[in-house]
Amino acid sequence: MSVDQTLTRRVALLVALVGLSVSACGVSAGETPVAAPVRPAPRPVVTAPPSPPPSPLATSLLVGFSGAPGTQALGEMTGDLDAAGQKLRRQIADFPHDRAVTPVVELIATTAHREPGADGMYRSRASDTTIRAYLAQARALHGLLLLNIQPGRADFLPEVQAYRQWLTQPDVGVALDPEWAVDPGVVPGRTFGHTTGAELDTVATYLGDLAQHAHLPDKVMVYHQVAATVVRDETGLTPHPGVSAVKVVDGIGSPAAKTATWKTLMTTKPPTVLPGFKLFFHEDTRHSAPLMTPTQVLNLTPHPAYILYE
Repeated sequence: MSVDQTLTRRVALLVALVGLSVSACGVSAGETPVAAPVRPAPRPVVTAPPSPPPSPLATSLLVGFSGAPGTQALGEMTGDLDAAGQKLRRQIADFPHDRAVTPVVELIATTAHREPGADGMYRSRASDTTIRAYLAQARALHGLLLLNIQPGRADFLPEVQAYRQWLTQPDVGVALDPEWAVDPGVVPGRTFGHTTGAELDTVATYLGDLAQHAHLPDKVMVYHQVAATVVRDETGLTPHPGVSAVKVVDGIGSPAAKTATWKTLMTTKPPTVLPGFKLFFHEDTRHSAPLMTPTQVLNLTPHPAYILYE
């Protein structure tokens, strides 16, 4: 065989092999291969954040006991917390059964004192161990824990911020007690303290941001008021998403005296703030006056959304 014939046979064999290879890839011999279309990667599915559960105030009446470790003077929620919780259950059972009730444990977390303390602020803060025990009792009751703030010479906002780790829990709110918020040079308990709607609004702003960023239920923000001078310029407290504000009237005395205080203090309540009422087992009955019954309290106008016993 000549050299030319040998080269011709090798070229033919090479072409045949290439054709087979192309056919195996789904392309006929002699056709130009076409690249497969490139499919775009699927877009990640972005879902909206879950809606937070409704505030307990939207679905039920709140009924609570206040207290702190070691002193009966601050309320019934002290000492044996399980026993106090059972007493709260019995108190709730006296209320009409036509409406759901959420139990509330109101712990005096920041307590005002007559002595300045190490930082001169005339107040002390509850330990994590104490707060954990009171939160456990609130949860055993399927209820809500409110951290009550008696700030002494401190401001409300930093006292609330000091409990941030607890306020990130869905069932923990605050109760602000401006009767115990005094000016520099004043000792708590010697005269009524005071706050303003604008100061309350700084706390509401903080709580609202906390609730919205963590998708929590509305933070319940109570503020107590015993006399007209204790909360000034209430219109400075504005509505905030993520916050349910409640004004609790703290007047002491007979049913007639308490009702008169209620009517006076309700006139300055901002329309977006819910009403609340406080009863004192001992002070209200000191002069043989009867303690107001649940029905009497619920017949107040406007109807209370939160009823607290001390």
